[in-house]
Amino acid sequence: MPRPPLSQNRSMAILNAAKAGGYAVPAMCCYNIEGIIATVRAAEAARSPAMVLLFPWAIQYAGEALVKAAAEACHSASVPVALHLDHCQTPELVRRAADIEPGFDSIMCDMSHYERDENLRLTQELVGYCHERGIAAEAEPGRIEGGEDGVPETADLEGLLTTPEEAEEFVRTGIDMLAPAFGNVHGEYGPRGIRLEYDRLQAINERVGERVRLVLHGADPFDEKIFRDCMAAGVTKININKGLNKHYARVQEEMKGKPLTAVIEAGTKAMQEAVEQYMHWLGSAGKA
Repeated sequence: MPRPPLSQNRSMAILNAAKAGGYAVPAMCCYNIEGIIATVRAAEAARSPAMVLLFPWAIQYAGEALVKAAAEACHSASVPVALHLDHCQTPELVRRAADIEPGFDSIMCDMSHYERDENLRLTQELVGYCHERGIAAEAEPGRIEGGEDGVPETADLEGLLTTPEEAEEFVRTGIDMLAPAFGNVHGEYGPRGIRLEYDRLQAINERVGERVRLVLHGADPFDEKIFRDCMAAGVTKININKGLNKHYARVQEEMKGKPLTAVIEAGTKAMQEAVEQYMHWLGSAGKA
């Protein structure tokens, strides 16, 4: 199935509808086909839009195979499901990913490990490359602290909070989605706990929220109230990693020694149930 033009981009159609409808869309970080299938099944069961997220690791590990399988699963769903590449951190890999067809509907051009001016320059260049191929683009002004499995480049770098002025600069690069740093953390929050600067997020939303869709990273330990507070400040795409994959790991441990097919099916079902819970929390259930 050929990729539609940018004006009909799947990711943006899903997120623009969420913005208009006052809900957010779960964007599930998947490492295997089970996570992909679980997300699509959850979307169909809950009649919810959704996004499947892969990391560049998927390409480094399996070439185009997992990407094309994910694209087939997403694009053949009976509800809107988009395929997104998260935290693509080299220009070469962004271009390689954008050239895969069928493939990604959107790509995060994450140049946040570069200094600000180089981040802006590379982001603008890569946004153009993606847009020419009908692919929407996400970027990260500042730098969200921490790291996660499959994302090596920024794990050891200090977090830098986003200002409304920086958000404006990045919007000028042509991005479609913006991932602000406002106290959110990839991975573990540590002893200090969750300390989000909602005023900062709201100020960013007031500055650029009508022109780009806002994305929440580092949401794994959040509860429904925190999600709702972030949504009230303009967030429409919410990335979830451990909140999905921990259920697969749990089932593998609980069913050790059982037939592999039974483990795979039970793990997929556990992940599907988790995704459906997020869809109800975020208000996307019943919106497809």
